[in-house]
Amino acid sequence: MTQGPQTEQRSGLLVRDAGGFALRCDSGAIIRLLLHRVPVDLVEKRVKVTGVWISDDLIEVEGVMSD
Repeated sequence: MTQGPQTEQRSGLLVRDAGGFALRCDSGAIIRLLLHRVPVDLVEKRVKVTGVWISDDLIEVEGVMSD
């Protein structure tokens, strides 16, 4: 039996990206987010994102909460 991808948590500033959303990490890195629900009230605020990496710069988000 193979194990699926690991869920990870990242923190940063939730920002609008061209046609979507991204997480601006404290390190300056930008991580694109695949969101199934749009957390409009958390845009431009610090958040914790929980999800699974689906490429080098994209996380499929399972949850977003204020940090």
